[in-house]
Amino acid sequence: MSKTEIKWLDTPEKHDYPAAESYLSLIYDVQTVVTFIEQLKQAPMTKFKAKDIFRASGLSLLGISNSRVERDRKKILDGQALSPLLLVRDTVNSKVVIADGYHRMCAVYGFEEDSNIPCKIC
Repeated sequence: MSKTEIKWLDTPEKHDYPAAESYLSLIYDVQTVVTFIEQLKQAPMTKFKAKDIFRASGLSLLGISNSRVERDRKKILDGQALSPLLLVRDTVNSKVVIADGYHRMCAVYGFEEDSNIPCKIC
């Protein structure tokens, strides 16, 4: 059985930053969120394995029964490029916060847990 190729955009899409800001504002105060978003915009692209992001986040893995995960799985199967993840290091709680891209990460993990996922992290 051949391995499914997962394609990625070179940079996060513009709408990913407001989505990350919305999510982060549930966790952090306004000034902290503004700082994180500016840091993410300026951060270089890097890559981490899906399994490592999953473990570092401490989140539950969403299955294909989740409509957003299924949508991203279909994109992968159709050869469409996904947007990189936006990650924040929460040093106080020793976790990585997936500010944007949780469903994409879950979709990719379902294909290959060792897959390198492009992301920006601050």
